[in-house]
Amino acid sequence: MARVSQEHLDARRRQILEGATRVFVRNGFHATSMQDVLREVDLSAGAVYRYFSGKEELIAAIVTEVLGALREAFADAVRQNPPEPPDVLVGRVMGRVLGGEIVQGIGGELIPRLIVQVWAETLRNESLAEVMRSGYAKVYASWVEVVEAYQAAGLMRDDVPAAHVARMMIATAQGFVAQQALFGHVPVEALQNGLRGLMSMDGQKPG
Repeated sequence: MARVSQEHLDARRRQILEGATRVFVRNGFHATSMQDVLREVDLSAGAVYRYFSGKEELIAAIVTEVLGALREAFADAVRQNPPEPPDVLVGRVMGRVLGGEIVQGIGGELIPRLIVQVWAETLRNESLAEVMRSGYAKVYASWVEVVEAYQAAGLMRDDVPAAHVARMMIATAQGFVAQQALFGHVPVEALQNGLRGLMSMDGQKPG
């Protein structure tokens, strides 16, 4: 009996994950059955259950992958030295997220819907919530370093705690994803222009 290569096993697992993600995005995690997943990926039950014990394990794998990819997207953006301006930096991350780099085969308007579902799933699943907290902590620490670099270079006022600015930058990205999921597509340029507008305020009252 011929041995199945690891490359083949990895490709089959990827096929299942991508297909399950598509049907989850369309129907929601809890309105989707394993039969829906089997139809989507066009594989037998035995082929799918070889990789995943059931729907909960599939959801966990997708959530873990999405959170990991989001964390990496932020980490890549903040490795620049010196860091790019906030509007460019946040725009770069959102471009990667909405451009379909988070989950292969899933792009465009489906990504924000998937991310919002992931957030909701972590509210009911403590193990996934821990993955979320761990991932957020790493992203947050990276952005604190970026803000401190801005302050050291004189590009940002240093009388505001870097931790507070970092939290707001992350919240801006999260809010933009939520708007996309709830209200439809908005170009990343709108986010960048909005940030530039806010950054242009100097805190002085007009004379």
